[in-house]
Amino acid sequence: MRLIEQPRTMSSGSSNFLLVPIPEYPVIDCVPNKNVKIVVLGASNVGKTALIVRFLTKRFIGDYEANTGALYSRKINLDGEQVSLQVQDTPCVSLQDDAEGLYCQEQINRSIYWADGYVLVFSITDLNSYRTIQPLYQHVRRIHPSGNIPVIIVGNKSDLLRARQVPDHEGKALADELGGPYFEASARENHESVQAAFLHLCQEMSRALGGGNGEKRKGGLHLARPKSPNMQELKRRFRQVLSSKVKSATAL
Repeated sequence: MRLIEQPRTMSSGSSNFLLVPIPEYPVIDCVPNKNVKIVVLGASNVGKTALIVRFLTKRFIGDYEANTGALYSRKINLDGEQVSLQVQDTPCVSLQDDAEGLYCQEQINRSIYWADGYVLVFSITDLNSYRTIQPLYQHVRRIHPSGNIPVIIVGNKSDLLRARQVPDHEGKALADELGGPYFEASARENHESVQAAFLHLCQEMSRALGGGNGEKRKGGLHLARPKSPNMQELKRRFRQVLSSKVKSATAL
């Protein structure tokens, strides 16, 4: 597998959740069974960041800066218990020219090792993004060769039916083959579909962690709870989106 390193950058964040990078050193002051750690993986332009932001804020931003791999963190109630939900965004993966492996950054490998649950995303309008899912799942299995891996497959952009390249039944068949559920979702138009997918994974992970799997990476890479929440970056983005819409309407 070819590993491509890119510069890491610090992101700013929000009052309900934070944007911080995964540290490259072990931290011992976290409680594994109280942390639900998810990584979102997929090809370029499938909507990984849009899905995460839609789930956490119920809002949609159509235009994003280049993905540098931000961590979004917030507290949620899950089955009557308050847990710390941490969702790791990632840069894109892509098939190699021979279609037998992935172009994958070392940052992504660290994220896969760190996480307890996995969202594998493709766009229903992009057949090549769909073709990355199986080798991507196999790569996750190589990093975690034993144990149950909570995983869901998400076919994003379900609002673009006229541009569909991946039939619904093919998404379901692949998910059945990989042993996880399949969700079609629209980050742009349907918060409920996005929420259903993420909450299903959170519940599966909560059950797995309750069974003791939370100790599976003891002594490995852990993540400290972020210290100072702020919401300025996403507020700035929302203001930019609203401002551009107002300008467009005024121009008409």
